[in-house]
Amino acid sequence: MPMLGQASGNFLESSSSLRILHAGIRNTVGVLAADAFTQANPAGSATGVSTQVDTSKRGVLSGSVAFTRPDAGPDMIGGVGSVAPATAGVRPLGVFVNSALGNPFENTPGAASGKGTYMSGMGTYGNKLFETYNINSGAALTYATGDQLWASLNGFLTNVTAANNVFEGKAPTSGDAATINGATLIGVLKMPADASQNELIYDQRI
Repeated sequence: MPMLGQASGNFLESSSSLRILHAGIRNTVGVLAADAFTQANPAGSATGVSTQVDTSKRGVLSGSVAFTRPDAGPDMIGGVGSVAPATAGVRPLGVFVNSALGNPFENTPGAASGKGTYMSGMGTYGNKLFETYNINSGAALTYATGDQLWASLNGFLTNVTAANNVFEGKAPTSGDAATINGATLIGVLKMPADASQNELIYDQRI
């Protein structure tokens, strides 16, 4: 079912995968790591590729999770890029608003400034970029209201809690804390995607 309310194109005409419903903090502190402009998508696992990702696009994508990137240097941020899961100091910060390389026929402020705006500090969002398969088993995923959302090996949202799907390499246990068994909770799902509205609606927890 679509969300209540009215909008041209049923809210789906934006070139951004992240739709801001109630804004947390538009955060631009930090500089994009070099591979934030060059990483393949998906960057972490070539199995169980999400039907929601455009594999022709390079760099971090709108709707993907922003991480600290100490491997690239102090105050650097990016996607999963070239780092392995559970790399020390690589932790989720929020969710990117726009793709680093932008879109055709648009300005490209990310490439011009070296900055990538991400949403942190809670808020409510619609996100069209999420895993549609269990990366390890290949089984199709079903999302339900109340699911906890985590950063996958590819830096996309997922509800799978197995360590071989979660980027931080630790299987989170059930609970509502911001960090569970060393893995960071990205958000809590309020409305799953369906044929009418192909995005996850969630309250962010970071």
